[in-house]
Amino acid sequence: MVCALWLLAAPSPGAAKKKTKRRAAPPPVSAALRAASLKKVAQYLEDSAPGAFAQPGALVPVFEMLYLSSSPESQGPVHILHFGDSHTAADEWTGALRGLLQQRFGDGGSGFSLAGHPFPGYRRIDARGGGTAGWSAAGLRTGTGDGYFGLGGVSISTGRARQSVFINAECDRLEVHYLQQPGGGRLALYDYDQRVDEFSTAGELGPGFVRYQTSPGVHRFTLTTLEAKPVRLFGWVADKQAGVTYEALGINGAEASLMLRWDEAMMATYLQRRNPGLIVLAYGTNEASDPNWKPESYRAMFSALLQRLRSEAPAASILVIGPPDRWSRYRGKWQPVAGVDGVVAAQQSASLENGCAFWDTRGRMGGKGAMRDWVYSGLAQADHVHFTAAGYQRLASVLFEDLIGQYEAYKKIRMESSEEVSHGQENPDR
Repeated sequence: MVCALWLLAAPSPGAAKKKTKRRAAPPPVSAALRAASLKKVAQYLEDSAPGAFAQPGALVPVFEMLYLSSSPESQGPVHILHFGDSHTAADEWTGALRGLLQQRFGDGGSGFSLAGHPFPGYRRIDARGGGTAGWSAAGLRTGTGDGYFGLGGVSISTGRARQSVFINAECDRLEVHYLQQPGGGRLALYDYDQRVDEFSTAGELGPGFVRYQTSPGVHRFTLTTLEAKPVRLFGWVADKQAGVTYEALGINGAEASLMLRWDEAMMATYLQRRNPGLIVLAYGTNEASDPNWKPESYRAMFSALLQRLRSEAPAASILVIGPPDRWSRYRGKWQPVAGVDGVVAAQQSASLENGCAFWDTRGRMGGKGAMRDWVYSGLAQADHVHFTAAGYQRLASVLFEDLIGQYEAYKKIRMESSEEVSHGQENPDR
């Protein structure tokens, strides 16, 4: 069980300030319309249940890990990394999934989370953190810079002394990860008020880490810079000895191609240290309205991303979650965003080509145009893009049920195969 923090020295420019967008006013909905819409959504979910997954056999490796996690042969926790856009960054969808999976397979801790509070809208429900004001964020949705943004694609930097970040997390051990760099600053690590370690990030450019064994339970970890030298932080990893981690790695406004701008060698190192059983990719909402993408170019990019992840984490299953239905205003009228069609088709094709499982969120929620009923039912927001907390929880329950349905089918086949082998050994002359 490991708790980890990734760092890189070197200053980086602060993130540009954005104007706060005013949320669209919710449409007037009568009680009767809301009840009718809720009924429609329930029917959509019932009708779309058969065949929810494409290429479900791609999930066999993670299903085997989950099966063994509760047996004497358990090799430790099962890590699930969920990369995505704003649907992921708020941790409502992923947080609900995390709770359901940990209730079934055990709580493995919070795993990786970003350092500090690097952008508005970022949240981890299971690992609350923050920091002082002297940090600047980089990476984010543009991915501009040197590519050293860590596992989550976001870094925070400072060149000042007495700047700190903290996290409240439950774990068994702590591991602080960093990239050594010439001139890197020193850091002190605290567990509550007790100073437990001090280390320098200076050295030849490359990854490094320190470990801290801690007692099981809730901890408040703090890292504080000790001198006016550059330090760049990526995040924390808080693990337990067994169970499942469901690690939400979302960035507001992100597109899947952003991951290809992160330093490949660094990403490979971090993925190999996490040793994920499952990598989830949940992109497409932003690409659907991006005029720079055509279906074929998007398919080629997405396939290249899947190939890179496959080479960096060959033992992991990969699950692609397609974008949900999305509407926008055109000349004063709400209409479905046409670009979702091409994104879904491209992701499906790339998933098939690269042996990855695919879950069609839009199809599962009712297909093209279904977002209106989710809005009217109170399960989606008035922007016709994001869901309400209740909506994300509903989606999480549906995805969990679909996953567990496939897992139970796998267990049945596994047990039948084991019985056949055992029976054959007892009757070798058959």
